[in-house]
Amino acid sequence: MPRMLDVSDEVRAEIGDEEADRLLAGETAPGSYDCTSCRTPGDSEQERTSTVLFIGDETAVLAFAHSGCLPSQVVQVTEEQLRGAVKSIAGDTVGLEPDRVVPDKAVPEQAVLGVTSGLVLIGGELHPALVVEPTGPIARPGATGTGDDFLPLLIEQGFMPLSELSAVPPVLHGWSVLLAVGQLHAVLQPGSNGGQPVAWWQAHQPLQVTDPWRAAANKHHQVLMFAAPAGSIGRQPREDLLRDALDKAAANGQLVGAALPLAGT
Repeated sequence: MPRMLDVSDEVRAEIGDEEADRLLAGETAPGSYDCTSCRTPGDSEQERTSTVLFIGDETAVLAFAHSGCLPSQVVQVTEEQLRGAVKSIAGDTVGLEPDRVVPDKAVPEQAVLGVTSGLVLIGGELHPALVVEPTGPIARPGATGTGDDFLPLLIEQGFMPLSELSAVPPVLHGWSVLLAVGQLHAVLQPGSNGGQPVAWWQAHQPLQVTDPWRAAANKHHQVLMFAAPAGSIGRQPREDLLRDALDKAAANGQLVGAALPLAGT
């Protein structure tokens, strides 16, 4: 029986026309599956389903997701991340659950970006949020001084200065948050000259988010990203303390934010 599958052009280019046609005809596609994003059951015979191809350094894995959770796409990951994805897809729940991770490559060299996930209450509703804070000053590329240009650089990219957290910040189109296999993989920014999005921040080990956070992300189809200079937020053990730190940073003019679409949609 034909499946209600979405196979994007980029996925087709990677797996070939023959395999793509076999998937669409229902020869190789599963009927039921666990969504690679929200981890809840799906049925490709009954609902729109996206094909998501994870490509590592040497191997590739084809997974499936509700079309409302992820579009059909190719996701470049490290071989280590791909092994973790295979374990998760197979139902192996063993894995690291850090609440703070750093990117593979820090810019500038003396600072790294700390990323914390949490739920933030705005307008009486919980929203999934990422809070980004460097471990030190971020200099403008080519600058020789010791100033901190982290917030000015983000404002130039379209992030909005926030004096309080009374409303959801505007959507920043072109940026997105990649959530796959129930884990946070990257924050993506527009590629140069309209090309494919590139990683602004990428976890060297995928960040395990909580079920309520993931549910809120899938409900709103977006994630709020807040950024503050080094030392203004700190590592907070609870979401209420994180919110207090965000409110304080906003009141001090040290917070920018934006709503980023989920998974590049």
